[in-house]
Amino acid sequence: MRMTFIDWLVPIVLIAGLAAVGIATRRHGRSVAGFLAANRCAGRYLIALADARASIGLITLAWYFQQNYDVGYTSVWWGLAEGPVMIFLALTGWVAYRYRRTRALTLAQFLEMRYDRNFRVFCGGLAFVAGLLNYGVFPGISARFLIHMMGLPAAFTLGGFELDTYLVFMTLMLSTALFFIFLGGQVTVMVTDFLQGAFCNLVFAALAAYLLFVFPWSDLSTTLLSVSNGKSLVNPAPSSLSAEENFNVTYWAIQVVLILYTAKAWQGDQGYNAAAATPHESKMANILNGWRFRVFMLITLVVPLCIRTLLENPAYAETGAAVRAAVAAIPPEQVSELRTPVALGLMIPAGFLGFVIAAMFGAYLGTDNTYLHSWGSILVQDVIMPIRRRLGGGELSARAHIRVIKVAIFCVAVWGFAFSAIFRSPDQRIAMYCNLSASLFYAGAGCAIIGGLYSRRGGSLSAWAGMLTGVVIAAVGLFAQEFSKTWAPWEQSFPPAYAFLSWVKTFNGQLLGFFAMAAATVVYVACAIARPANFDLDRLLHRGKYRVEDNEEAAIETDRKRSFWEKIGIDRNFTGWDRVVTWVTLSWPIAGTLLFAAVTPFLFLAAPPSDASWLGFWQGYTYFTLVVGTSVVIWFTIGGFRDLRRMFQLLEERGTDAHDDGTVREGASEKRAAKESSNDG
Repeated sequence: MRMTFIDWLVPIVLIAGLAAVGIATRRHGRSVAGFLAANRCAGRYLIALADARASIGLITLAWYFQQNYDVGYTSVWWGLAEGPVMIFLALTGWVAYRYRRTRALTLAQFLEMRYDRNFRVFCGGLAFVAGLLNYGVFPGISARFLIHMMGLPAAFTLGGFELDTYLVFMTLMLSTALFFIFLGGQVTVMVTDFLQGAFCNLVFAALAAYLLFVFPWSDLSTTLLSVSNGKSLVNPAPSSLSAEENFNVTYWAIQVVLILYTAKAWQGDQGYNAAAATPHESKMANILNGWRFRVFMLITLVVPLCIRTLLENPAYAETGAAVRAAVAAIPPEQVSELRTPVALGLMIPAGFLGFVIAAMFGAYLGTDNTYLHSWGSILVQDVIMPIRRRLGGGELSARAHIRVIKVAIFCVAVWGFAFSAIFRSPDQRIAMYCNLSASLFYAGAGCAIIGGLYSRRGGSLSAWAGMLTGVVIAAVGLFAQEFSKTWAPWEQSFPPAYAFLSWVKTFNGQLLGFFAMAAATVVYVACAIARPANFDLDRLLHRGKYRVEDNEEAAIETDRKRSFWEKIGIDRNFTGWDRVVTWVTLSWPIAGTLLFAAVTPFLFLAAPPSDASWLGFWQGYTYFTLVVGTSVVIWFTIGGFRDLRRMFQLLEERGTDAHDDGTVREGASEKRAAKESSNDG
C-alpha cells in the first residue's frame, strides 16, 4: 500500500465538490431536452473543455500510453497529417453546423428526419449494440489502471468475507458515474465534466513539468536513441518504423480519413452534439476543439517515455530497481496495459500522487458518465420510444420519460460491469479494439450522415445499403479478432471458413474498420446514382422559406454574393474576437501542416534525417507545447466559467417545452426554433 492520508483525501474532496455542484444543477434536468441536451443552452468554451474531458478519458490515456511507449514522438509527426482536415473541419463547421441546424436531439432522430423511421430504429439499435461492445471494456481497464497505480491488493477482507478488489472498485466507480447522471442528466454531466477538465489538465501539465525536471532531456535522449530492431522513437521515416505492426504510417493515414468521415458519427458524447446555444456556438466550439489535445498529447508522450527511461537507462539502475521489479511481476500479456500505472504509482511522491489519482479518476468519470448517458439515451430515444409509438402507446410525461432513460442508463452500467468482469482485457491493443468495435456503427453511419446533410440524392435505399455493408464487414472483423477461441474448432469442420477468418485476423482493427467504411461509401454512392432521391434539405436545415432563426444566424442565408472569407467558413456571424480566436487556434495546425509538407518528402529518401538530428526538434516541441498548452487551459477555464453563467441564465429564460422530447412531429421543430429565437432576442 503506497497511499498516504493526503493521497486518499484529494480524490475524496474532488468527488465531494463535484457532488455539491451536481446537486445544485439538478432542477435543470427535469425536462427531456434538459436531461438529454442541456436544453441547447451551452457556449463554446463550456462545450470545448467539457467535451474534451468526455472524449479523453482514462481508457484513452491507457490507449495512448500503450501507443507512445511503442512509437514515441513518431506518432506526433504523422499526426500532423491531420492538420489540413482539422483546418477544414474548423472553418466549414463540417457536419457539426448543419447537424445543429436540424435541431435533432440524437443522431438517429436526424436519420428519421432525413430517411425514415425504420432506419432510425435500426441505427439506434445498432449504435447501442456497438456502443455496448465498445464501452464494455471501459470500466475494467479504468479500474485496473487505478488499482495498480494506487498499489491496492488483489483482494481484501471485510466482515469476514474476502472481496475481489477489481469487482469492488468497478462497483464504486460505476455507482459514482450513475450518481452524477441521475442528478440532472446532460446539464450535470456537462458542468462536472467542465470542472474536471479544468482540474485534470492543470494536474497533467504539472505532472509533465515534474517528470521533465526529474528526467533531464539528456537522459531521455539516451533512451530515445537506444531503441533498435527496425524501430525508432524519434525518427518518423517509414524505414525507421518498418518493424512497427500497429502504429505505423498506414495507421495515421487512416486516422486522417476517419476524422473527416466520422464527424458526429460516433455517439459516445451525443449529448454534446445538440447542446450548443446556436449553430454558430457549435461551430466555434468545433474550432476551439483543435486545442483540446495539446496538454493531453504531451502527457501521453512524457509519461511513457520517462517510464521507459527509468526502466532502460543505465543511469537509473539503482533508483529504478523497485519499478523494474514491479513491472516484471505483471503477467506478460498485461505488461503493455499495466506498466504505466504501476510505474507512476512508484515514481510520483506522496501528496502529489493524490492529485494525479484524482485527475485520473476525473478522466474516468468524465468519459464514463458521458458514455452511460449517451447509450442509455439512444436506447430509449431511438429504439424504445419509436417502437412504442408505432404500437400505439401514448406520450409519456417528462418525469416518466426521464425515468425510462435512467433505467436504460443503469442497465448499460450493469452491462459494463458484467462485460469487464468476464472479458478482463481485449486480445489486441486498446486502440485497435475501440476502433474496430466502433466501426460496427460508424462505418455505415458516416456515409448516411454526410450524404444526408450535403446531398439531396441519397435516399432510404442508399442509407440502408451503406449501413448494412459497413456493419457486416466490421462484424466479421470483430469476430475474427476477438473471438478466435470460438471459431478455432472450425479448422476441421469448416476449413474454408477457418482459413477466411485466419486471413481476416492478419489485419489489425484499424485496417478492418477502414475496409468497412470504404465499402459502405461505395455502396451508398452507387445506390444514390442508380436510384436518386430529391430530398428537401431546406426544410431539414430550417433555411430558405423554413428559416426561423434570429436574423444574426440567418444572415448568411441571403442571396447576396458572399465574400472570400465567407466562402471558406468565416461568415458574418463571426465577431472580431471570433476571428482572432479562429486564426490563433488555426495557427497551430497551419504551422504543423506547412512543416509536415516541407519535411515529409525527405523522409522517403534513401538516407532520411538521422535519429540524432530529430532530438533537438522534439526537445523544442516538448517545452513549447507545455507552455502553450497550459496557457490554453487557463484561457478555456476562464471562458468556461463565463459560459456556465450564461447557460444558467438561458436555462431560466427558455424554460421547458414538454413536446421537445426527440419525437419527430410535423412542424414541431419549427415551433421550437421560433420559441428559442424569441427568447434569445
